[in-house]
Amino acid sequence: MKRIGLVPTTILVLGALYCLFPVSWVVVAATKTPGELFSTATFSFGSGLFSNLADLFAYRDGVFWLWMVNTLLYAGGGALLSTLVSAAAGFALAKYRFPGRNAIFNVLIGGILVPGVVLAMPQYLLFSKIGLADTYWSVLLPQILHPYSIYLARVYSQAAIPDSLLEAGRLDGASEWLLLRRVALPMMVPGLVTIFLFQFVAIWNNFLLPFIMLGDDGKFPLTVGLYTMLAAGANQPSLYNLIITGTLVALVPLIALFLTMQRYWRTDLSSGAVKS
Repeated sequence: MKRIGLVPTTILVLGALYCLFPVSWVVVAATKTPGELFSTATFSFGSGLFSNLADLFAYRDGVFWLWMVNTLLYAGGGALLSTLVSAAAGFALAKYRFPGRNAIFNVLIGGILVPGVVLAMPQYLLFSKIGLADTYWSVLLPQILHPYSIYLARVYSQAAIPDSLLEAGRLDGASEWLLLRRVALPMMVPGLVTIFLFQFVAIWNNFLLPFIMLGDDGKFPLTVGLYTMLAAGANQPSLYNLIITGTLVALVPLIALFLTMQRYWRTDLSSGAVKS
């Protein structure tokens, strides 16, 4: 039995190392000066971390901080709104019976299979027609309705919220809105934290949508901002160090978020089920 368990453990360890390899390279490369970046061994630390940070934060009068704030707005606001919408939609699909419920759910499942790249151009044309292209809303609004998040919320609602508890609340005179706010949402917290984390990371790392929607670099998130630096790096090789350092700084909020919210996170979406 121990040998059987050793195989999946080894595969998981190798997978973790594969995922951590580029991250470890970014950490090491961010410490190097422009001269050390191409002249020293790949995983040897350099002496330029603090100078790289200073140059990064001073680049174009601190535009990196503006990109960071924009990214926090897109990821934080978009993930929060998406989580609330997903919670309400998932709860309704799980606990209410109404005509077309299965059809709506099937459409949402189908939406999971549609790649984001297919929707990017139609979304741009739509927002351009209503005058919202190159605005914060053009990046925020498409992120709110997320089929997979609604699917997760529906699954968790079915497992975590007993119908008998809702019926008892209705007999006591509670409105449907009160049941959602006071009964359903508190019981769905582990699932909602999972949805929030998935959405936050997805929006934080999203490149295509803001790249297509935005033309003003003052509204860029970090992904697009660092890409513009990479494009300029073809003529200014010294920018490569700033790009790598910016990538490292961009990882810090994600790590902090997971460490902060891990006590609320349940890897098993059925962990919140009420047991008799």
